[in-house]
Amino acid sequence: MINELNKIMEQAQEAYESYQFVSGKAKKEFLYCIADQIEEIGDELIHTASEETNLPIARFNGERARTCAQLKAFGDLVAEGTWVEAVIDTALADRKPFPKPDMRKMSVALGPVLVFGASNFPLAYSTAGGDTASALAAGCPVVIKGHPSHPKTSALVADAVKKALTQCGLHPFIFQHIEGSSFELGRILTQHPVTAGVGFTGSLIGGRAIYDYAQNREVPIPVFAEMGSTNPVILLKDALIHKAAEMAKAFAASITIGVGQFCTNPGIMLGIKSSSLNHFTSLLAIELSMVPAYKMLHDGIYNNYTTALDKVLFDKGVETIYHAHAEDPLTASPVLARVSADTFLLNPELQHEVFGPFSLIIVCENRIQMINVWKKLKGQLTTTIMGTENDLEINKDLVDIARNIAGRIVFNAVPTGVEVGNATVHGGPYPSSTDGRFTSVGMDAIKRWVRPICFQDCPDSLLPDELKDFNSLNIFRKINGEYSRDNV
Repeated sequence: MINELNKIMEQAQEAYESYQFVSGKAKKEFLYCIADQIEEIGDELIHTASEETNLPIARFNGERARTCAQLKAFGDLVAEGTWVEAVIDTALADRKPFPKPDMRKMSVALGPVLVFGASNFPLAYSTAGGDTASALAAGCPVVIKGHPSHPKTSALVADAVKKALTQCGLHPFIFQHIEGSSFELGRILTQHPVTAGVGFTGSLIGGRAIYDYAQNREVPIPVFAEMGSTNPVILLKDALIHKAAEMAKAFAASITIGVGQFCTNPGIMLGIKSSSLNHFTSLLAIELSMVPAYKMLHDGIYNNYTTALDKVLFDKGVETIYHAHAEDPLTASPVLARVSADTFLLNPELQHEVFGPFSLIIVCENRIQMINVWKKLKGQLTTTIMGTENDLEINKDLVDIARNIAGRIVFNAVPTGVEVGNATVHGGPYPSSTDGRFTSVGMDAIKRWVRPICFQDCPDSLLPDELKDFNSLNIFRKINGEYSRDNV
């Protein structure tokens, strides 16, 4: 196995030697071609993904569209060119007491990237998903370790990427697909000297293990692991009084979407003890009772869900509000529980994510206690504030608190669903991710796979095109402190 993996990584390094210099226009054609090839697989891809994951056909129609759209979005980004963040700081030969050198900076590709496919999003976060798309856009070859829970789906998409490579006349080892389920395989790939960075979407245990592998190398490398969170929701007074029914319906859908197997599932809700909070809780239980139970992705996730549920529901002080019994194997019914803030604060285990259709309502005695509980929660991908205009006006300080808790602050909406946009942040303080400075979704995801490089007093003929005095690429550059399209 080691010899085979060495060969794969050496081939990735060989591809990097040329791919890092491929133009933005050519990379755009490649990324668009991947999207077209995925579309050409047709219904076979949709039905295969559904059969391997127990998720409905409609889900994969949407996920395929998202996958192809983000591939094209990264293609547009690199063709446009500003993502390299070119900066030109020209020389001042007569500056006293010392001359100022000519300094020019831009972002360049890290090298071969290892991507671990995600189990819960077989298309959008896996073989040709966001990690792969952003790494390829940056100029990094990708070695993808397909997730063992949907191998046929992964293989179909991998073939589409390889067809795109051939069609675009690019190096055949810019993308390579590996199958396997052993932890040893992940360790060897992460610690291979050629691997320059790692992308991972999954559990805290898995992400942390990969991070530790990377730090124990002779040369440590960055690991960008998105590891989920409980995504706490703050329920304010007037919203509970005036919007209870609306909120109950929305959060029931959010808790159960994809059988709760979303990293942004609202797993914790905080409110101040009141009849309106009780009313909302009852309405949410009713809405959850109307959602059918569905099968989870695979045995591992189902077993983890039921084990985690048992730990929470049988804990002293935790009250089960709704829990339907599901008899079929792998089937998970929605679950709602409630606990006092005092009990929650005394039991750190209740902070752990329960990956599935579950949410825990924490009943606080007052606003101070609610804020105290909120601050005690570890780093989150999202946190949500539900309030009327009056609620938000008299609770402005909550926004300042939320900034230190999560990567995305949501107002009056559910946290599930992550837009692939220019302002998107899908990451947050540890343990929601291994590096809260970056996002795994959205256009800025490309920044994970690059590093800055500076050219000092470099002859114009030797500079990258992005940094030359005559810039034929027609991109914005920061020249002596001001953004410009000069010399185009």
